[in-house]
Amino acid sequence: MIQFANRLQTVEEYYFSRKLREVRQLISEGKPIINMGIGSPDLLPPTSVIEVLKGSLTDTNTHKYQSYQGLPEFREAVANFYSDKFSVSVNPDSEILPLMGSKEGILHISLTILNEGDEVLIPNPGYPTYTSVTKLVGATPIFYDLTEKNNYQPDFSALEKLDLTKVKLMWVNYPHMPTGAKASKETFEKLITFGKKHNILIVNDNPYSFVLNDNPQSILSVDGAKDIAIELNSLSKTFNMAGWRVGILLGNQEFINQILKVKTQMDSGMFYGIQKGAIEALKTSAEWIKNQNEVYQKRRELIWKLAEKLDCTFNKNNSGMFVWAKLPEGKEAERVVDDLLYGKDIFIAPGTIFGTKGDGYVRFSLCVSEEKITEAINRF
Repeated sequence: MIQFANRLQTVEEYYFSRKLREVRQLISEGKPIINMGIGSPDLLPPTSVIEVLKGSLTDTNTHKYQSYQGLPEFREAVANFYSDKFSVSVNPDSEILPLMGSKEGILHISLTILNEGDEVLIPNPGYPTYTSVTKLVGATPIFYDLTEKNNYQPDFSALEKLDLTKVKLMWVNYPHMPTGAKASKETFEKLITFGKKHNILIVNDNPYSFVLNDNPQSILSVDGAKDIAIELNSLSKTFNMAGWRVGILLGNQEFINQILKVKTQMDSGMFYGIQKGAIEALKTSAEWIKNQNEVYQKRRELIWKLAEKLDCTFNKNNSGMFVWAKLPEGKEAERVVDDLLYGKDIFIAPGTIFGTKGDGYVRFSLCVSEEKITEAINRF
């Protein structure tokens, strides 16, 4: 028999891949499931983006292999976007690398930086892919706790007490998923100081900056950040382009060049039409983003009502496209999720899939229409 790689013993199938099969099975049996579990935008991208994609299909360059580094005008659009939205200056020729979704960037960065036995600081709660990719490349996850008491900011005094001699990489994610907590400028400054002190690459994963957030920030806005930090971003959430798979990596030329060595082994460039659509998306007006946030705000207010039906508590000042809600004392997240799924035909995410510090919490997605959220409320 073929023996599979030992690394597969370090990870399990992604929770949503497994659980959504169960949800689809229930739907096929006629159950009226309302899926509030996953953050897959249900709204359309800007109309002009779709038109640009359509128009590109007859361009002579459309169906050829594309550059690994993307179209120059795409990188220029990213640079202009970062200058306009974050007051961050990046060189489009050397400090920007397009990705087929920022998720692939997590693997590219890990393959570039980590050797077997190296250690990685990972937020708890946090995006599960940080942990799974770390294990797949043979490195060791070291979890740092984010707590409600500390507004889900890193506890630097606790970090300084760790043995950091083998740590080469630290994942940060602000605005934070799943909690929606925003980073302060002070947090970013402390992260840069911490990274330089211990020679740890700081990677901020930043796809939620413009969802219900009046103060978008980039870690690269901190003085000296490019010496020790890089940033991932994505068009998935801001412009409803999750299925397009358009991500971006920004950092100094040395980091970009080394990560490019990995990326060039993995793909043959992003589809031309998608890049043209992405360029158009990055030119989208602030008014369009504002209007989209008004939709999310109405949905969030309804989700708050639904969370109250479960006797949950939550922070109304958080951002992003989720509501992170604390269950009543003694309630187990996965039990509550299954009770809702089988008792009310409503699917939400248990906090436990994001780490041990997610126990006692659940996460609601805002990627559901007001009509469906109202229906969910009425089921109580």
